[in-house]
Amino acid sequence: MSYRDASLSVSDRVRDLLGRMTLIEKAGQVNQRLYGWKAWQRVGDGFAATPYLVDEARRFGGIGAVYGLQRADAWSGQTLATGVGAAEGAALSAEIQRTIVAESRLGIPALFVEEVPHGHQAIDGTILPVALAAASTWDPDLYERACAAVAAEVRARGAHVALVSTLDVLRDPRWGRAEETFGEDPQVAALFTTAVVRGMQGHAVDGTIPADRLAVVLKHAAGQGATIGGRNWAATELGWRELAEIHLPPVRAAAEAGAAGIMAAYSEVDGRPAAANRRLLTGVIRDALGFQGLIMADGTALDRLLRLTGDPVSAAALALHSGIDMSLWDEVFPHLDTAVSRGLATMDDLDAAVTRVLTLKFRLGLFDDPILTDISETSGNSGKEEGRSQRRRQAAPEPGLTGRLSAEIAARAVTLLHDREGLLPLRGSRIAVLGPHADTIRHALGDYTAPQRPGVGVTITDALRASGRTVTVAPGADIATGDTTGVDRAVALAEDADVVVLCLGGSSARDVETSFDVNGAALTSTDGPPVQMTAGEGVDLARLRFGDGQYELLRRVAATGTPIVAVVVQGRPHVLGEVLETAGACVNLFYPGPSLGTVVADALLGRREMIGRLPVSLPRDAASLPVYYNHRDHDWNGYVDAGPGPLLPFGGGGPGVLTLGVASFDRGLCRVPVSNPTDRDASAVVQLYLRRVTTTVWPRARELRGFRWVRVPAGQTVVVEMPAGPEQAATVDDCGRPVPETGTVEFSVQMSAAAS
Repeated sequence: MSYRDASLSVSDRVRDLLGRMTLIEKAGQVNQRLYGWKAWQRVGDGFAATPYLVDEARRFGGIGAVYGLQRADAWSGQTLATGVGAAEGAALSAEIQRTIVAESRLGIPALFVEEVPHGHQAIDGTILPVALAAASTWDPDLYERACAAVAAEVRARGAHVALVSTLDVLRDPRWGRAEETFGEDPQVAALFTTAVVRGMQGHAVDGTIPADRLAVVLKHAAGQGATIGGRNWAATELGWRELAEIHLPPVRAAAEAGAAGIMAAYSEVDGRPAAANRRLLTGVIRDALGFQGLIMADGTALDRLLRLTGDPVSAAALALHSGIDMSLWDEVFPHLDTAVSRGLATMDDLDAAVTRVLTLKFRLGLFDDPILTDISETSGNSGKEEGRSQRRRQAAPEPGLTGRLSAEIAARAVTLLHDREGLLPLRGSRIAVLGPHADTIRHALGDYTAPQRPGVGVTITDALRASGRTVTVAPGADIATGDTTGVDRAVALAEDADVVVLCLGGSSARDVETSFDVNGAALTSTDGPPVQMTAGEGVDLARLRFGDGQYELLRRVAATGTPIVAVVVQGRPHVLGEVLETAGACVNLFYPGPSLGTVVADALLGRREMIGRLPVSLPRDAASLPVYYNHRDHDWNGYVDAGPGPLLPFGGGGPGVLTLGVASFDRGLCRVPVSNPTDRDASAVVQLYLRRVTTTVWPRARELRGFRWVRVPAGQTVVVEMPAGPEQAATVDDCGRPVPETGTVEFSVQMSAAAS
C-alpha cells in the first residue's frame, strides 16, 4: 500500500490512503468526540483502553483525534493520585494508540491533542506564566525558546497536538479569559503568535514536524476578545473592518508561520457563529490569508448550530461547508456520513477536511512510528515497552530547561507601576507579608493548570525569609469575598513591622467546589459555596474589583502608618485606583506561575531590575470601558463624572528614568537617542507609533508599529534604530491583508501609548 511508503511525498501518501477509505472511516477522521481521561484505565502497572474508546473506534473504523488523554484538573477529575505523570505518559499514549490502530482497517493512527495554554495541563507539566505575563516581557524571542522547551516535554509524553490561546485580542478586560491573551494590541499578539508556532512546531522547510516538537492549533478565530460586555460565549458587534484591523493580524501571523491548525471561536461575526461562518473561515482565513492547516471547532460549539438548523445532520453539513475540518466533543459532526448520503454535504468537502487531518498525521511521522508498524509483534502488550521505545527515539528534553525559561519570563514580566515614596529596594529588617497571595502559589498559576506536587514553587513569604529578614505573615482576607475575620491579625503584624508587603490580587484557581459547563468552563453562582475565582474561563467580572475583604485589609493596614509596598498578582486588568493611591509603591504581575516568590523577592530587594511593561491599559473604572489605546480617533472629553482614558497606559511601567531625544527618520529607518542620567544601568521598551493624518478609512488614535528593548548604562546615551517605512505605514484591506497606505502618516517614538 503506497501510503505506507515513507519515500513518497506526503501528498501522494494522503491521496492513496484517502482513495482506500469508506465514507464512515472518513467521518471518523474528522471527529474528536472523546474526553481522553475517560479513554483509559490502569491495569496492574500498565494501561488499557476502556470500552468508551473501543466502542468509538469500532463505530468509525478508527479515530481521528483524542482530546486530553493526560489532562488533569477539577473538571476532568484527574488528581495527583489518579492522573498520569511525566514518567507514564509515553506508555499510556502508546497503549491507546495501539488499540486505535488495531481497530482501524487501514491502520490509521490518532492525533493526541492536549491543552498547552501555558505549559501542559497534566501532572508534572511545567507551568509557564500566562500569556498576559509573557506579553509583559515584550520579548517574543524568549517566549519562542520557552515554547520549544514545552513542546519537547509534551511530545516526549506521546502527545502530538497542542491547543494554545494566541489569537484573541483583549478589548474588554471584564472577559474572564483575559489571561489567555497577549493583551490589547494586534501587533503584539501577532508577534507572540509567530513565536508560539516557531517554538512549538520548529522551522523545518519541508513541512515535517520534528519528534521533539508539536503541531499547534491556535485559539480562537476571530473576535472573541471583543464580546459584548466581556461575556463568555456572547456575540460581538464587530464590523468586518474592525475585525480586519484588530482581530485578524494574529490570524494572518498564524497562517504565515505555518500553524498546523486554528480553532474557530465561540463568538459570532455579524450574527453568524464563527463555526458556521463561511465568509470568515473559508473566504477570509483560508482563501484571502492563505491558511493551509486544519480548522477545528471549539468544544460543543457545533451543537449550538442546532439553533440555526434544527437538526444535527443539517448542522454537520453547515459546519463542514463553512470550513470546519474537525469537531470537539459535539454530537453534530458524527452525522456527517448521513449528511453526505442525503446530499446535504458534498464528498469533495469531506475529502478536503480528511485530507487536512491525514496530512498533519503524516507531517508528524505517525504512520512511520515503530509503535504502529510493529503492532503485530506487540499485540497484547500493556504499552510499557512501546512507551520506553518512544522515549528512546525522541530527543529527550533538557532537564530543567522549561522551568528555567518559565522563571526568566516571570522575572522579565514584573512591572513597576509606581514607587512614589521611594520604598524600593526594601529597607528595614522586619517585614509583614500580608494578603491572600502572601504565602501560597496556588492563586498565581492561572486557569488550565493541573494539580501540583507538594514542594512545587516558592511563595513570597518563603523567598523574603530566605533573604535573612524577619518575616511575619497573615493572609488577612481571601480572594473573592468580603470576609474580614483575618484582618485584625494582619493589622497587628503591620503595626509591628518596618514595612508591609501587601500581596493582593485575583485568582483563576479551580477547586473541587467549582461547577463546570458542558465545555469545561467554570460556573459561578451567588447561591452556592464561595468560589475563589476572579478570572478564568466562565468567570466574567462586571466591576473589575477584588473581593471586598482585600480592600478592607488595604484600608486597615494603611491606617497603621506603616509603609506599604503593594504586590498585585492578577489574571486580568483590575481597577487598581485605590491600591495605587494608598500604597507607597506598587508592583504588578500577571499570573507568573511557580516562581512567584523568587521573582517578587528579587524585584523588591533590588536584586533584579523590574523591566516588565503593560500589554494592556489599566482602567480607572469598569464603567469607563473601553480604554484601549488604539480606538478610533474621535474627539471626546470623557463622561461628566469620569475623565477619558485609562488609569495607566498600554506600554507603561517602570521607573521612567530614561529620556528620549529627538527622533530622526531617513530612508525608512527611525533613529532615536535614549539617555540615562542616573548612576545605575536602566532598561526600557522604546515604542514606535503611527498616526494616520489623512486616509480613506477613519483612523485610530495611534497604532503600535514596532518596539525595541534597550539597556542604557549609567550616564550614557544609546541610539535605538527601528524600521519606519512603507511596510510599517501599510494598512489592511477588509480581509486583513496588508495594502499600501495612500494618505499622510506621522510616526512618533514614545515610552508608552500615553498621548505625548
